[in-house]
Amino acid sequence: MPEDPIARLLARPPDLPVAAGVAELLSHLRDTAAAVVQAPPGSGKTSLVPPAVASLGSGRVVVTQPRRIAARAAARRLAHLLGEPVGATSGYSVRGDRQTGAGTRVEFVTTGVLLRRLQRDPALTGVGAVVLDEVHERQLDSDLTLALLVDVRENLREDLVVVAMSATVEAERTAALLGPGTPVVDIPGSLHPVDTVWSPLPSGVLRLDDRGVTPRFLDHVAATTRRAIDERAGDVLVFVPGAAEVSGVVRRLGGVDADVRPLHGRLPPAEQDLALTAGTRRRVVVSTAVAESSLTVPGVRTVVDAGLSREPRTDHRRGLAGLVTVRVSRASAAQRAGRAGREGPGAAYRCWSPAEDEHLAEHPAPEIATADLTSFALELAVWGSPDGAGLALLDRPPAAAMSAARETLSGLGAIDETGAVTERGRAIAAVAVDPRLARALLDGAPLVGSRRAAEVVAMLAEDVRAPGADLVASLRGLRRGGPDGAAWRAAARRLEGAVRQHEGQALTDDLAVGVVVALAHPDRIARMRPGGSAYLMAGGTGAVFGRGESWLAGTPWLAVADADRPRGRRDATIRAAAPLDEDLALEAASALWREDEEVAWRDGRVVARRTTSLGAIELTSDRLADPAPHLVAAAVREGLRSDGLAVLPWGEAATALRARLAFLHRTLGGPWPDVSDEALVEGVERWLGPDLARVRGAGDLRRVDVNAALRRLLPWPEAGRLDELAPERVTVPSGSAVRVDYTGDQPVLAVRIQEVFGWAAAPALAGGRVPLLLHLLSPARRPVAVTADLASFWDTGYPQVRAELRGRYPKHAWPDDPRTAPPTRGVRR
Repeated sequence: MPEDPIARLLARPPDLPVAAGVAELLSHLRDTAAAVVQAPPGSGKTSLVPPAVASLGSGRVVVTQPRRIAARAAARRLAHLLGEPVGATSGYSVRGDRQTGAGTRVEFVTTGVLLRRLQRDPALTGVGAVVLDEVHERQLDSDLTLALLVDVRENLREDLVVVAMSATVEAERTAALLGPGTPVVDIPGSLHPVDTVWSPLPSGVLRLDDRGVTPRFLDHVAATTRRAIDERAGDVLVFVPGAAEVSGVVRRLGGVDADVRPLHGRLPPAEQDLALTAGTRRRVVVSTAVAESSLTVPGVRTVVDAGLSREPRTDHRRGLAGLVTVRVSRASAAQRAGRAGREGPGAAYRCWSPAEDEHLAEHPAPEIATADLTSFALELAVWGSPDGAGLALLDRPPAAAMSAARETLSGLGAIDETGAVTERGRAIAAVAVDPRLARALLDGAPLVGSRRAAEVVAMLAEDVRAPGADLVASLRGLRRGGPDGAAWRAAARRLEGAVRQHEGQALTDDLAVGVVVALAHPDRIARMRPGGSAYLMAGGTGAVFGRGESWLAGTPWLAVADADRPRGRRDATIRAAAPLDEDLALEAASALWREDEEVAWRDGRVVARRTTSLGAIELTSDRLADPAPHLVAAAVREGLRSDGLAVLPWGEAATALRARLAFLHRTLGGPWPDVSDEALVEGVERWLGPDLARVRGAGDLRRVDVNAALRRLLPWPEAGRLDELAPERVTVPSGSAVRVDYTGDQPVLAVRIQEVFGWAAAPALAGGRVPLLLHLLSPARRPVAVTADLASFWDTGYPQVRAELRGRYPKHAWPDDPRTAPPTRGVRR
């Protein structure tokens, strides 16, 4: 019987730190069938833990990796340790590429591949264990897959072994999700010391501008790399944020005495192998974050870190989502530096200063907190848990992001009003791309043909930023066999096979690319604004081309595939687009077409129009002769809110009535109406209702009978008591009817003192609740006393007033006892 290659490997394991923890891990798994392995990068956990788990029994071990390049490399590494070719005991499956066989016991996959398998077969038939690698990276697919596996273990497969592997202290949180008693196997690393060498930017050099990473910063990264080559031995690993920056630094390192190798996920596998395989000459590997934690690059003794990473960010209010270049976190910088200490003492050259290092974030934000959640929300709906309730997620998705995602899915027809997945949603989910791109493929194939639709979607599924923002030129470059051509052709073939074959319409490539982009992002269909220097997108955001003109500038209609809005800018910057025409725009975004009656207050008048629009883009406009009353009311409301109630003719009677009503509302409450500015504006239909039909501007408002309008607010039957509860005038003992002033906090009666002789007390209003505040006047109508307690005033205040004024006004009455004296209006007879 041939020797088991996995048993042979475990009997004589390579000298890796994780080997010391294998026995403990297996012991725990026999008891709990779940565990978390915490070990730093380079400890060998990806190479030794999966075969160790496979030694436990039957069933294939599926191992997830965050990236395709890492899955292929891990499978090759294990196959090498087993002394076998890839596809035997150790194999891999990634999008568009699979090497496995009937005897494969350990299969490395991307997290997305496992997620789709779970959706098709939640019981994971034939799988005995799942190993989730690099869970600390907190990618969306990784978080969701972990949550679904916990659900499967609880409800379908309690025998399913799950091992989560992490390089950070979040291991305890992960263990808690896997279930009570889940152990953490902590394996210390054995990294060699790594010196930090600071290489701050020269004065005046910026890392980023509105176009992205600046050429002068890439010059600095290349210069720092040349310095590291001169000062240190061994291979050099350079970290930059994206594929474009990889190419830029590789060009700048021309002529160095070393093999300069690019490394990123869009390279063909053969070129990736060149970067990952040590040769006879010294190497400089210029890489994206793929080499940060999930890949081993042998021979590296020096790291040059640009200090930037590319992370997903979404502006939910404007519907702009994409990858954004940001400063690296301290945790990521430490992991990158650790790559230099795996095989011996090393050095990390950091392209920033110690002072800048103090301001870096401690950890990168989990994708669930910052990314577009449309794909995530669709996966939840397909799983049968649209809101994710009951799933063991490390962090709950932000409510605003989930709401935006569900709105997008609803617009695609992928979910119904309850959030449940539709048949169209299942078809969209079956295409392994973003739901919007899947919709563009399914609906674009009949318009442009299956092949062209697949080609455009394959291009859009990668980094869509194009030179000069021209997507059509990018497509032609890919067809000619550009640097990404092989991977793009493979993706296009796979996508073409996912849809029924269509010949499509006779469209040029320009319009074919445009309509597919428009189907994917109808809210980013853009029309040129008057003047020709800027665009308005259907989603309502303005857009302009960045510095360095694109030939697309001035094209009347565009389909924008990628745009970002720099901080402090009103308009988004177009990064990738294709031309479009109005007919195709209307076909691609038919759900955004609408016809409205718009009635608005502008420059002191009501403007009534009937408009047709594509989202925020106005297509036609006609005058509306007879607008609906509720629309006029809304426009007048806005006019009163902006211009103020002073535009109405507030005569003396209306002002007095409003003050009386305000007094009753303040004193008695309902049903007496609130007549504050805010309440009158909000309730404009209630009191100005019949007048609104005639209002077309501020002139019409100045002709409104405001007093009559206010009386419409009077409550019935209580209105019959208005003059009793808040009389406009009060008759005083002299017989005069004196007007009451209700404009203050307490109603005021200003009256000459001789006219209230005979009153023992001032009357009270609002059913006896509020006494009148008397402003007692001299014969010359100057205030001599203010009181709400007339009885007290007669006793204490009046004698002093009498003494001071009777000599000045001898012809007027100044009796000793004002309570019994007859009131007078003028002088004594």
